[in-house]
Amino acid sequence: MVNMRVTGRRRGRAAVAAAATSLMVAGPLVLPAQAQDETVLRVALVQEIDHLNPFTASFASSTMIGRMTWEFLTLPSAEDTSPTGGVAESWQASEDGLTWTFAIREGMTWSDGEPVTAEDAAFTFNRIMDDPKAAEANGSYVTNFASVTAPDERTLVIETKEPQSSMTALDVPIVPEHVWSGVEDMSASRTDEVDIVGVGDGPFLITEFRRNELVRLKANPDYWRGRAQIDELQFVSFKNPAAAVNALRNGEVDFVNRLTPVQFDALKGDPNIQTNQAVGRRYRDLLINHGARNLDRQPIGDGHPALEDIRVRRAIAMAIQPRELVDKVSGGYAQVGGGVVPAIFEKYHWEPGEQGRYGFDPAAAEALLDEAGYRMGPDGVRVGPGGKPLELRLLGRSSEDYAQRAAEYVSSWLGDVGIRVNPNLVSDNEVNELSSGGEYDLAFSGWGTSPDPDYVLSLHTCANLPVASGSSSSPALFCDDEYDRLYQQQRAELDPDKRAGIVHRAQQRYYEQIPSVVLQYDNALEAYRSDKFAEFPKQPAGTGQIMEQSGYWGFYGATPAEPATGDGGGDDGGGIGTGGWIAIGGGVLVVLVVGGVALSRRGKSVEDRE
Repeated sequence: MVNMRVTGRRRGRAAVAAAATSLMVAGPLVLPAQAQDETVLRVALVQEIDHLNPFTASFASSTMIGRMTWEFLTLPSAEDTSPTGGVAESWQASEDGLTWTFAIREGMTWSDGEPVTAEDAAFTFNRIMDDPKAAEANGSYVTNFASVTAPDERTLVIETKEPQSSMTALDVPIVPEHVWSGVEDMSASRTDEVDIVGVGDGPFLITEFRRNELVRLKANPDYWRGRAQIDELQFVSFKNPAAAVNALRNGEVDFVNRLTPVQFDALKGDPNIQTNQAVGRRYRDLLINHGARNLDRQPIGDGHPALEDIRVRRAIAMAIQPRELVDKVSGGYAQVGGGVVPAIFEKYHWEPGEQGRYGFDPAAAEALLDEAGYRMGPDGVRVGPGGKPLELRLLGRSSEDYAQRAAEYVSSWLGDVGIRVNPNLVSDNEVNELSSGGEYDLAFSGWGTSPDPDYVLSLHTCANLPVASGSSSSPALFCDDEYDRLYQQQRAELDPDKRAGIVHRAQQRYYEQIPSVVLQYDNALEAYRSDKFAEFPKQPAGTGQIMEQSGYWGFYGATPAEPATGDGGGDDGGGIGTGGWIAIGGGVLVVLVVGGVALSRRGKSVEDRE
């Protein structure tokens, strides 16, 4: 692999000060200095980090960083998402489909010099199987495992209770046993500290973590595929996409995703910025708290009791217009939703069809609410049999443009049929805590899916309900025996075509029970500094997205642009220069460069799932 580098250049005092004034993040931040011969890729992060611990991380931002740090047994290829080798270089299933033998790649090492062995993989899976806290993020992958053993350092054997179709799509980061075996409490805060999460075998290694500020990674010089062309990868936290876009325009960051349609269109004309639009792998939905329960089937949360009535849930679905949300809120950069497998995965995607779709029908919604016993009150708000008004809280992320704008539409539509809606827009982590604990009525949510449908289907099984008061791994807190039967059936079906039919029926069952309304499948809207980076691999190749892939290809394969020509003392097209540090606050930032030392003075800072 050719190692191309870009030499940094100092910017003039006025240029630095002018560019920095628009850079805003959540809370004060000091970015690390960059050596002149190093290439640093700075990525704006507009979603909070829940955990770096791969056993508990569920936010898209967190799992993305985990993919950079720990290799998987196998992973979806960049070309077409078909399975390709990782820690395992080959694999074979027994004739009955119950025993899978993985040959572990020779020569791989952890960043502390210890060899990567089959024992590490066996430890990872067994810890998830034996420790409920370790199963929070990836427990669904191992519920069918009977045993996981390592007969020798190069052989991993997984015995399953019944055939499992997803065995080459186990999205589970393999961790070093010699580090994680010393962790007794998998939910302890120390499991996010660098001395734990910093030992990896992926293309990048975590070297610094400041919550809500910065995650800093360095290229792994011993990565088995070869060292990345960039030296350092930084994820810089921003309060909202607007601040991130300002930083991109001024060159303080190099990559931004989750752009709003307006931002995406505005960036198209910038000569130093390249945009990328791709059919995304995320679905966006409106959760309806239909009676949250934990794994013991005990009620949790404080959802409105009216939502336990499927007629009320259907009325809500018939009172909203997903097409208008796609057109007006998402600017057409999305497809109307149906099942929980997005349209990009055509084989497993399901659409209800015109006859089976809820359809926008306020009159029918009102009739359903009347039938359920919720009569219109004199103030235009319906009242139930017990006298409780049909007033619902709508939970969403305050940092998200979609939630802010879509909340107005949903509130208006439901208000038209007699349901009062009170938006409650809070931080990412608050959304996670409240929704996973059942402390909401309605909530905007979304989930990134993998090419294999098993994981996204497993999220809605009874086995994935929270153990106690809450968990982030069951988005809609859904539990239905018929859905579970279909889930188990598709998992055991090894014929792809037969399996696809079962996957479709499982999504249809979910759709009919309405624990949430799948509103749309978002397009991935991204942009990067083309004057600093020539290209990024997409997944699938040529047409897919770059950030938040099912893998690490986008940033691992980043190709720096050729150095700009000139007198050596000018601006190389953006970016903070070398020779010091910069401090970034939630307000205006002023940077002065004096003799190669950057001094900062900032105003007051401001406060800021998958």
